[in-house]
Amino acid sequence: MSYSVKGLHHVTAIASDPQANLDFYARELGLRFVKKTVNFDDPGTYHLYYGDAVGSPGSAMTFFPWSRLPKGRTGTGEAGVTLFSVPAGSLDYWRKRLAAGSGKVIWEGEQFGQKSLLAEDHDGLSFALVENDADSRDPWTHNGVDKDAAIRGFEGVTLTLADKTGTADWLTGFLNYEEDGTDGPITRYRSKTIDTAATVDIEVHEDGAAAAQGAGSVHHIAFRLDNREEQAKLRQALVENGIQVTPVIDRNYFWSIYFRSPGGVLFEAATDEPGFTADEAEAMLGQELKLPPQHEVNRAEIEKILQPLDV
Repeated sequence: MSYSVKGLHHVTAIASDPQANLDFYARELGLRFVKKTVNFDDPGTYHLYYGDAVGSPGSAMTFFPWSRLPKGRTGTGEAGVTLFSVPAGSLDYWRKRLAAGSGKVIWEGEQFGQKSLLAEDHDGLSFALVENDADSRDPWTHNGVDKDAAIRGFEGVTLTLADKTGTADWLTGFLNYEEDGTDGPITRYRSKTIDTAATVDIEVHEDGAAAAQGAGSVHHIAFRLDNREEQAKLRQALVENGIQVTPVIDRNYFWSIYFRSPGGVLFEAATDEPGFTADEAEAMLGQELKLPPQHEVNRAEIEKILQPLDV
């Protein structure tokens, strides 16, 4: 069966305070605030989206701000680091910018021949800025970040696992990745179908304690498919191989299926269509609270629950 998974679509993490989250990702990292909506399964909680000008697949970082959850605990069975692509020579700029804000630089060096800066946001969520001068994607440059330093989108993600075998088999067997080398304890897998948002790294800690999700943890990672036809083919392949996978779920801006990887990380496969301009003009993205039809009838009650945001 032929279908095409094209690297990463989005990464969804858990935050604490929604305003602090918006301030960091839009104002400090300079991403566009693309969509203000709610968690469709918990409409009393925001779902906040950031990315490039339209939240293109491969650029969309999203958050559930669950302030009632404790801080997460790092460990195995999680996506431990989200990697963002930045231009060559920009890490000095970012080091100074993070030091002046609420981020925290943890480490700086090279991985797989690329200069990288590992940092944490205000909730302790780990992310890396990775220099990639071959990335020609247009960044969002209206939030005070220099164009020659601005984030282009994802470089990839790093999964922290107790054992890589099963997850590696899924990456290469279902998700169109191939092994692309090692750097110390990390094995890199690269998409065979796209050059951007294209890497998944697996770092193995055989005796590591299991992670516990909370504020500062990645909730799930999503892989990219052009359309629902390609998604249906992938879903059929997963089912035929005995893998538990959800029915297709309408998320308004994409259609999704979910399945948990052998290493414990929740995977999603999401379509490019219809995108974030489905219910909001590009010039107005992120300005108004957008609710899915099933929750629109309860707008007044939902708005009373949600913390007002300064966008």
